[in-house]
Amino acid sequence: MELIGQMIAVALVLALLLAALWWLRRRGYAQLGAIRPPRGRRMERLERLALSPQHTLHLVRLGDTALVVAASPAGCRLLRSLPCTAVEANAAGLPGREAAR
Repeated sequence: MELIGQMIAVALVLALLLAALWWLRRRGYAQLGAIRPPRGRRMERLERLALSPQHTLHLVRLGDTALVVAASPAGCRLLRSLPCTAVEANAAGLPGREAAR
């Protein structure tokens, strides 16, 4: 008889938890499932320049910031960080460079 009482208590606790979760979801305070990343790309490789077979420079856009990164067999190193608008404005005004697409 004691086992049935314990099972009823566990079922009651689970029912209360589900009711609380349902109420929180209706109010917008809780979510089920995995946390989803924001839509759209936050990181994008703008350009790559090969200096040698093992050394390259990368221009990467990360949100509103442009990063110049050097890659070599010894590792990667951040060379410069700029506002992305400055890089885009400069790229459009370079002589001899065609407009992209």
